[in-house]
Amino acid sequence: MGVNIKPLSDRVVVEPLPAETQTASGLFIPDSAQEKQQKGKVVAVGGGKADQKMTVKVGDTVLYAKYGPDELRLDGKDYLIMREETILAIV
Repeated sequence: MGVNIKPLSDRVVVEPLPAETQTASGLFIPDSAQEKQQKGKVVAVGGGKADQKMTVKVGDTVLYAKYGPDELRLDGKDYLIMREETILAIV
């Protein structure tokens, strides 16, 4: 998963996971009704701040806030870049 980007300070680069296409009971969700997931895999982590070490690491699967991340496209793939405080949980 070598992404050629090094986030600064407390920023994290996340590759969003694809939207759910089927419910737990087996029903298929049409494209028009699918919502963007707020779940992704960490692919790059900044060095943190002087008074705060980073909690997440590369390879973690995380849940993040809906409106916090900035979208970016690199080498034909979509990524999100966000501050670590935007990450809600490691799953």
